Amino acid sequence: MLGMDTTRFVLVVSLSLVIMLLWDAWQRDYGPQQTALPQEHPGTITENTPADIPTTPIGQAEAALTEQSTPVETKEEKLNVITDVLGLDIDTRGGGVNNADLFKYPISLDHPDTPVRLLSDDPSELYIVQGGLLSNTSAPAHDAIYTSPQTEYKLTPGQDVLQVPLFWEGPDGIKVKKTYEFHRGQYLATIRYEVMNATQNPWTGGAYGQLQRIDPGEQRMRTVYTYTGAVISSPEKRYEKIKFEDIQEEALSRNITDGWAAMIKHYFVSALIPGSQTEEYHYYTLFLDKGSSGQVTDRYIIGMTTPQVTISPGENATLEHKLYLGPKLQNDLQEIASGLELTVDYGVFWFLAKPLFWCLQKFHALTGNWGWAIVLVTLMLKILFYNLSAAGYRSMANMRRVQPKLLAIRDRYKNDRARLNQAMMDIYKQEKINPLGGCFPILIQIPVFIALYWVLLESVELRQTGFILWIHDLSGPDPYFVLPLVMGITMFVQQKLNPAPMDPVQEKVMMLLPVIFTVFFAFFPSGLVLYWVVNNILSIAQQWLITRNLERAGLKS
Repeated sequence: MLGMDTTRFVLVVSLSLVIMLLWDAWQRDYGPQQTALPQEHPGTITENTPADIPTTPIGQAEAALTEQSTPVETKEEKLNVITDVLGLDIDTRGGGVNNADLFKYPISLDHPDTPVRLLSDDPSELYIVQGGLLSNTSAPAHDAIYTSPQTEYKLTPGQDVLQVPLFWEGPDGIKVKKTYEFHRGQYLATIRYEVMNATQNPWTGGAYGQLQRIDPGEQRMRTVYTYTGAVISSPEKRYEKIKFEDIQEEALSRNITDGWAAMIKHYFVSALIPGSQTEEYHYYTLFLDKGSSGQVTDRYIIGMTTPQVTISPGENATLEHKLYLGPKLQNDLQEIASGLELTVDYGVFWFLAKPLFWCLQKFHALTGNWGWAIVLVTLMLKILFYNLSAAGYRSMANMRRVQPKLLAIRDRYKNDRARLNQAMMDIYKQEKINPLGGCFPILIQIPVFIALYWVLLESVELRQTGFILWIHDLSGPDPYFVLPLVMGITMFVQQKLNPAPMDPVQEKVMMLLPVIFTVFFAFFPSGLVLYWVVNNILSIAQQWLITRNLERAGLKS
């Protein structure tokens, strides 16, 4: 019974993996979702406490910044910024980005005119970008009030660059111009601080940027199906996850050259990128406890500060860093910063997922349809593993051929397990059959299946893309369950081509598997089910041809 027991073990492992993936898919499609609909926000979060000012080597920066929190007469306003791909709200208090809409990414196919809101100053889903200058003397932190010549900035047709200027002047004569620079078709912005020292003393300081958000799981009571949290990158470790609980337990403080910091969620990322890849920036995390800070909920911060500069009286200097707010487009991200494309998290089988996605891209360029690209990738994989799969199918065919002998032995030694196993092994040796050979096709498919699952789940390029007829979103489940039903039928046909289990209980379990898998796959991304259907059809064709050739050679069951 060695061969059947091993096969059963493989199937149990496969089923366990499918259950795990099913739970992810169930949470994605049917669990409580965080709304992205625009709404009236009660106002920008402007509370300032010493805890939310980053610690830098400057010294007593926190005390200096607290002293600068004196109310000024200038009234804060929201600047509405529109490019061809972004819609932003920049608050003149602090000059941070409080809301960010991604025009090319609707929240759903049912709401094509409502864009995804990546950033929000709604306290129930807080996720904002802050920044400013740090110095022992006069400097605008992220609670300072700026002014701007206008309240609306829009990238007009024929215009490739849009600049949004904000101005601040300290009581001692320090003047700062903070500029956001956007480019047509890009989600990457440059944040530039021009510091003019009109005082009689040198000014020393640096710029910082930070991403602040709440834990969406804390507010929505949902399971995170893909990683949501902070990430930091360094040459030593290009993709290092910093979970919310890690930020809560211990504050990070690290100096890195050629790095970046980010907050990621499903399909989208906000990232802080240094203005120079050759200078050393300071990276940090902060946890703002709702109990001690008086906020609505706990907040988590990751940020970075630029190297310090010293500006002589009457001189000027510029400090800058970059900000990415947008989708996880791998080709774009890898050109922005080293390792930034790793925010597309393919999990443990990333080494399979990356070439799979590359192949999908090439086939998509050829066909113009992601569904047909999946079909062609499946065909390519089938050709690649043809010989190995064929060996497994030949083993199954030979098992069918000797099955009558095995059944006779089972009846003869049904009360003597040891003699039964020995007699079966003698037959396998005599007939030159590997009882484990039939497991190879399953073992080959499991890693590829999981890798492709993460490709379809994580790649924003496949988000809300259709195939044919009723399948309008390959990243979502089949609305009419046609593909899962077809998959169940193909599994049933495959079972008929395989030798029936000798154990009656196993036979009943095997008969139920097509039904169980059909129910499971009903909630999987339809692109993944499409892969499995095409793979099953090709496997059936290959197995039928191999079995027929063996029968023609006189190896009939």
